[in-house]
Amino acid sequence: MSVQLNHTIVSCRDQRGSATFLTVILGLPAPKSFGPFLVVELSNGVSLDFLETRGEITSQHYAFLIGEDDFEPIFGRIRERGLEYWADPGQHQPGQINHRDGGRGVYFEDPDGHLLEILTRPYGSG
Repeated sequence: MSVQLNHTIVSCRDQRGSATFLTVILGLPAPKSFGPFLVVELSNGVSLDFLETRGEITSQHYAFLIGEDDFEPIFGRIRERGLEYWADPGQHQPGQINHRDGGRGVYFEDPDGHLLEILTRPYGSG
């Protein structure tokens, strides 16, 4: 049996702004339109499909496994934009990164309050 995550829908207020925020921070290609969605494609074939809503947005968590060489450029873009960041998902360690499992990781929020994370080593791998 083969089961893989293919896509997930990300609720947002400003579809273009939110999808572009993610692509710029992560250094990904521009989002593409597909029906009512703006789609951000990741290198492993999974996509985040941004959909505007007028209803309440419940904060979700999206974690992105990146290469060690990608950490500094992405983290640099987070800092250049003056975004708050934390070493932990509870947001109790502001202005810090973590070094779990011998890698590096950091949490930050997108314009709609979704908690985004970049990490260089899967948790439990060290």
